[in-house]
Amino acid sequence: MLSQRTGGLGGAASPGLTLRLCTLCFRVSQGTQGGRLPSSAMSPPANVGRAPGPPDGGWGWVVVVGAFISIGFAYAFPKGIAIFFKEIQDFFGTSYGEIAWVSSITLATTYGAGPISSILVNRYGSRPVVIFGGLLCGIGMVSAAFCTSILQLYICVGFITGFGLALNLQPSVIIIGKYFLKRRPIANGLAMAGSPVMLCTLAPLNQFLFDNFGWRGSFLILGAILLNCCVAGALFRPIRAAPASVKPQVTEEGKDALKKEVTEEAIEMSSPTNVPMENKMEEEGEKDCCEKINQYLDFSLFKHRGFLIYLIGNVLMFLGFFAPIVFLAPYAKHIGIDEYSAAFLLSILAIVDMIARPTTGIIANSKWVRPRIQYFFSFSIAFNGTCHLLCPLASGYTGLVVYSIFFGLAFGMVCAMLFETLMDLVGAARFTSAVGLVTIAECCTILLGPPIGGTLIDTFGDYKYMFIKCGAVMVLAGTFLFIMNYYNYRMLAKEEKERKAKEEDLKSVRTENEGRNNWNKETAQDGPELEPLREEQEGLKKEVNGTNEL
Repeated sequence: MLSQRTGGLGGAASPGLTLRLCTLCFRVSQGTQGGRLPSSAMSPPANVGRAPGPPDGGWGWVVVVGAFISIGFAYAFPKGIAIFFKEIQDFFGTSYGEIAWVSSITLATTYGAGPISSILVNRYGSRPVVIFGGLLCGIGMVSAAFCTSILQLYICVGFITGFGLALNLQPSVIIIGKYFLKRRPIANGLAMAGSPVMLCTLAPLNQFLFDNFGWRGSFLILGAILLNCCVAGALFRPIRAAPASVKPQVTEEGKDALKKEVTEEAIEMSSPTNVPMENKMEEEGEKDCCEKINQYLDFSLFKHRGFLIYLIGNVLMFLGFFAPIVFLAPYAKHIGIDEYSAAFLLSILAIVDMIARPTTGIIANSKWVRPRIQYFFSFSIAFNGTCHLLCPLASGYTGLVVYSIFFGLAFGMVCAMLFETLMDLVGAARFTSAVGLVTIAECCTILLGPPIGGTLIDTFGDYKYMFIKCGAVMVLAGTFLFIMNYYNYRMLAKEEKERKAKEEDLKSVRTENEGRNNWNKETAQDGPELEPLREEQEGLKKEVNGTNEL
């Protein structure tokens, strides 16, 4: 039977085709007799090979501890080294704008290297990436201790250490999303609390190290401290799919599928237009470079309305986000406050920030806030900007303490929801690519924010213009996000309503078609029984027609 089909299709079968058909027929006989069939003919269990869902606890809390350390260093370290800026500025004879580039380059590299970090996480996992990042941080700070120019500090602290911090930040955020779902806002809030804790510790520690060892000796010690990121990365145990030992069952459909496969392969082998496998492999190997990159970074996110709104608002926000922290301690020293009291302002900010982050995570996880978390995020940004606008009104150390308290509260609210709102928009599956794309876009404004603030200070000789600029930009960003998120929610509700209407129309059409099919089946089944009645009806019609003709 099979030989007749092949002969009819392509004439005389070639020896290679005959051997292939014999092999396929042997597979059919073995599968039907011995119960062994290929994967297409088996009915595997539904959960085989699937990654398990987020455990929402267990080892996940250990992962949160590791993320607490990694995220803490990534966010707090570029701000903590601002303690040394006044002395480094005097040592190298630079301006406020030039010294501000150290923190700017570090922050911009931390954010700008996000796509590279995301690609490495997709390829190797979070654990080795964070460990390698910790090594880079240590190398960068140890090298910075031997710098003889401000340009060398840009390279060692800005680029090398900044890249190491980037390899700590994104993997830590990503792995929390893999371990948590229902408790994700709380887990993110706890992990993000690492930033204020580290800042609260680093600010007085850096001042102590500088008084005893100078800025060069302090950089050596800080390089050794940053190696603790390697320990944090070792806690990021990957979630692996549980092996399933379930015997596949052979079904009748599987056997039919295999026989169909044999016939199709025979037709394909006998067809003169068959493309050799070697050519197919060459076509697969000649993929475009953009397609390979798209495997790791999902550029289709730029068609996502919610993602674009988030991206534009955050790019604008970061133009004034970090500059007030970088210049807070130098501003206090500028108005005559002693060094330890100036450093203690950062500690006050960090303590309030530390309390605000987990509290914000709990509030954001509530049933009243989580469905509209984007509004809460927009309010936090506008509140942050309002604090900066009111900072020039603070006179003396007491006023700066009050400013630091409210600034720490607003800063903690924004940071606690920074990645949670992004995951709420794009989902956990596309979150890795979204983080990478967002950070590379944000790095430009992060890079420019502190130097623009320093330039304003150099130009006007007063810090208040820097605070006003940062506050105005952040209020504008918060207002933009609030309005556009309202528009996005309205559009999503409208699209959902249209989708449900289409589903109902399809159901009604399907029901109508099923009703017609059932009626036709009943008519066909009752045909022999109703045949005499139909003949009688036709006879009556003929009699009536004959009468009418007469």
